[in-house]
Amino acid sequence: MSNQTPHNQGNCTTVALRSIRLVLYLMLLSLAGPVFSQQGLNPTLLQPMMSISYDSIRAHLNFLGSDSLAGRAAGTEGERLAAKYLAERLESYGYEPIDRNQDYLQSVPLHGSQPLDGCELLLEIAGGTRTLELWEDYVLYNTGAGTFIPQPVRLVFAGYGIVAPEYDYNDYINLDVAGAIVVFIEGEPPSEDASYFDGPYPTLYSYPEMKQRIALSRGARGSILLPAPKASAPYDWSGVVQDFSFEHVTLMYGVPDNFNAAIRLELAQELFHGAPFTFSDVLAMDTTSTMQSFRLETRLGFRGNFTQRDFVSYNVAGFLPGSDPELNETTVLLTAHYDHLGIGTPVRGDSIYNGVGDNAIGTAVLLELARHWATLDPRPQRSIQVMFVTAEEKGLLGSQYYTAHPLKPLYRTIANINIDGIAMFDEFLSIVGVGADLSTLEDNLERVSRRFNLSMTGIPNLFIAQDAFVRSDQLAYAQAGIPSMLVVEGVDYKNLGREEGLRRMEKWGAERYHTPFDDLSQPINPRAVLQHARFLLALAYDLAVSETEPEWKRGTRYVNARLRSAAEKR
Repeated sequence: MSNQTPHNQGNCTTVALRSIRLVLYLMLLSLAGPVFSQQGLNPTLLQPMMSISYDSIRAHLNFLGSDSLAGRAAGTEGERLAAKYLAERLESYGYEPIDRNQDYLQSVPLHGSQPLDGCELLLEIAGGTRTLELWEDYVLYNTGAGTFIPQPVRLVFAGYGIVAPEYDYNDYINLDVAGAIVVFIEGEPPSEDASYFDGPYPTLYSYPEMKQRIALSRGARGSILLPAPKASAPYDWSGVVQDFSFEHVTLMYGVPDNFNAAIRLELAQELFHGAPFTFSDVLAMDTTSTMQSFRLETRLGFRGNFTQRDFVSYNVAGFLPGSDPELNETTVLLTAHYDHLGIGTPVRGDSIYNGVGDNAIGTAVLLELARHWATLDPRPQRSIQVMFVTAEEKGLLGSQYYTAHPLKPLYRTIANINIDGIAMFDEFLSIVGVGADLSTLEDNLERVSRRFNLSMTGIPNLFIAQDAFVRSDQLAYAQAGIPSMLVVEGVDYKNLGREEGLRRMEKWGAERYHTPFDDLSQPINPRAVLQHARFLLALAYDLAVSETEPEWKRGTRYVNARLRSAAEKR
């Protein structure tokens, strides 16, 4: 008998070993949380998926969320160090730099400014003049030279400040606001009818930025937002001041800002002195669907005092080509914003807004996914682009800059999966694709959810008011025509139960979100993090091996942008 092993016997041994490994991986999966379905699960994905390491994620998180990076605000040393860290990791994983300079950093030119002591907001009321105090009486949405109103101008009350042709609604009918300051109340017309302002859920028209744009388009000089306190949302001026205390940042080539402010509730009544209706009347109109617009007798002037700077921040991007000679021209884009708020108003002695849940942990998970994607053998047919974006907290500015200056053609970017937050409370039994219902990405999400034995659910009613799709970077890519979604856990938890899960979400939003207490000291469930990370890896893989590209559903507002980018081959 020969001591040499026949060639075909060696192959059988190799196959047997691979089969044993596959069984072991499936056993591990069954112990790692909700059980996977073996049907349709690609063996190529199993080893990288099960090799995702919480220790590795935690190491990234400990650096990105540390006090030494001082909250990673755009244009600070802390953010620069974070960008350098991310670029070095992508290079070590074997990712290709995307630009011709062989660099992983895309420069994003930004402009920042902050109001200083000495700002003067003057109200002329019945022949007298009152000077309002910044922070105590009002806050500014915008800063810079465009906000100056050296001579007092008239005020006009424009209801909710909305023009919505699709709902046959217009607060500006027979209202001349050219050169005036438009005063409007927060919110939008109350409705229980889903076909009218989306019923109880807010539309884009409820956003102050939309109201400000409408006023500007009507020739207004600026705007003032008035609060409309609701029983479900107690009025908190100190919270407003805290939100507005950070540097105002725009793209350097952005449209110059005009005067836009929000005023303290207790002062709102003074704007209506001598007007046909009082502010109390307006609040009553808000609750009875009888809102009216009318002229005010007060006038306003403003002289600002600001500190300003121009600076460069960075998107960090890397690329791995796909294995198919044709399909590798198409790309799956994975994004996470790595910036946060930086140094702000101290709360209980802590002034560093670390942003661990928002979004150091999402950045750390995407780094870990990038590491394991590079190990896939064979690689998926389509290419993958991993990008960490800047200045999300300032209005999705890094993503907006990218879509105006894409490193890969937009029309060949088949989908964007955005990561903004990771499950931290408990393993979950359901998944939410924020924006998935707008495109056939819903099909990809459903397919992967089945493999993870997860149900697909919508956003809990408690959080719909936040309108999650327009609150993070996926919006910028959707506006550029790329089918996009944000993937978060549902509130059906394995151990907590739905009610406790909702309570913890609400508590986190109230006590940690955008505060110094979103830091490394908060409890994080490693099994929940790993479950979410594995799901995201499988979802990206499903897109990268799919024969078909996601498409916007008919009638979706982003369809034309997709058609335009394809026609322009941009």
